[in-house]
Amino acid sequence: MTCRSWLASLTIACALALPGAAHSRSLELTLQLRPYGGQGAYLAVYLVDPQGQCAATLWVAGRKAKYHKHLSAWRRLCGNARLSGITGASVGAGRSLSVSADLAEVLLDAGYEIRIDAADEDMDDSPADARLPLRRQPPPPQAGRDFVAALSYRWR
Repeated sequence: MTCRSWLASLTIACALALPGAAHSRSLELTLQLRPYGGQGAYLAVYLVDPQGQCAATLWVAGRKAKYHKHLSAWRRLCGNARLSGITGASVGAGRSLSVSADLAEVLLDAGYEIRIDAADEDMDDSPADARLPLRRQPPPPQAGRDFVAALSYRWR
């Protein structure tokens, strides 16, 4: 790793780990699921850096860790991330989920992306079902491939 890439990685890691120390903004993400007819969906909401690596896990819906393996892209990129405090119940078909997070301003318009992995025991898994770039000016709501009817965010 070159000194320049190491310094960039350190800067990003500090910005993620210490949002209070850096200038941060409060993100409110909303996702609406399609009425797909299955059980409650397991969802992973995570941030990916410009190189396609996991920068942070923002939320995991579905508390039973034995089902997290079905959130395959998130598991591959984020590994066995510590989830204490960032998990909640699975999300039923046709329901919505709101996630709040404080993110460092340095991440905005820097090539980062919010991704949603989705899985349900009665359906195929959907890695990176929905994606949105992380920008100062949020993009319009996007539909996912399988589970996600609409994904959007706003700054508070």
